[in-house]
Amino acid sequence: MDEQAKTELKWKFYHLTVELNIIILLVAASVLVYFIIHSAFALLLIISMLVFAFLLSLHFTKKYRTTKAWLAEQAEKDKEKEKLPENGN
Repeated sequence: MDEQAKTELKWKFYHLTVELNIIILLVAASVLVYFIIHSAFALLLIISMLVFAFLLSLHFTKKYRTTKAWLAEQAEKDKEKEKLPENGN
């Protein structure tokens, strides 16, 4: 894998990691709000956090699949480079 592809993979991985952490924090925060805050707006806040986490998880799944496909393409390119004979004696 060339340097540009490695750099791109690092950024894709970083982006996916941040999204996954946000999803986990939203779900955890909604559970905490359920047990700690007892007001009329708590239910609205919980539902909105869970809906946002769900929508973000759909986006995460889409980005994960495209990144996985991109990584498979990079692996194929590397295998093709290994099969080509070198231009030397």
